[in-house]
Amino acid sequence: MKIKDLQKPLPIGSIDFRIQSINKGGYATILAYKDARVDMNRLDEVLGALNWKREHINNNHNCVVSVWNNEIKEWISKEDTGSESMTEKDKGLASDSFKRACFNWGIGRELYDYPAIQIKLEKGSEWDLINNKPKQLFGLKLKEWAWFTEFTDGKLTYLACEDISGTKRFSFGENKKKRIILTEDEFNIAMKSDDKGIMATLKKYNSSTHGMTQAHKIELEKQLELIRLT
Repeated sequence: MKIKDLQKPLPIGSIDFRIQSINKGGYATILAYKDARVDMNRLDEVLGALNWKREHINNNHNCVVSVWNNEIKEWISKEDTGSESMTEKDKGLASDSFKRACFNWGIGRELYDYPAIQIKLEKGSEWDLINNKPKQLFGLKLKEWAWFTEFTDGKLTYLACEDISGTKRFSFGENKKKRIILTEDEFNIAMKSDDKGIMATLKKYNSSTHGMTQAHKIELEKQLELIRLT
């Protein structure tokens, strides 16, 4: 068990993005966040399911996340407080306090380094003024966009996203790695493949899991063929 592994940047597939606000100029502010399942998975992966625990106190306002230290035979704890959600108040409060306590252990702490994400939306399809208020439209399918990150020594050095057509909508920093664009099914098949060369390459490169254009499919086939030949 390496406690520092809790602090490794989360894979971009574990990060969710949502619209925080849209101004009257059509610029959307986008929030990056993690959910509680991401924290639980990281704790299980690094520590093992029997070596951590959570306790909610103060009517769920506070959460204590404890890690078992086998050297001194004691639980080491970190605590934080949360805020209520707009929908399920009690459940949201418990989840938020847990996520914040996990930030104290370093899980997802790189999210604090993310730049402000502001994206110009397409009026009439992604947003419009309704009763003089900017509103998101059904054409904005943010959950289907592909996001990419790169880190150096745990620090974010590149963040970008593409919409479902493959058009880049946001970019921060410099992209130094090649990418292979994959659908989710193709990514899962490749990861189960016996070809270790392909698996290693997919892990190394910043792979995404959104719908592919025909050009992406052709490029993928070329890239995988090159990998097989090397």
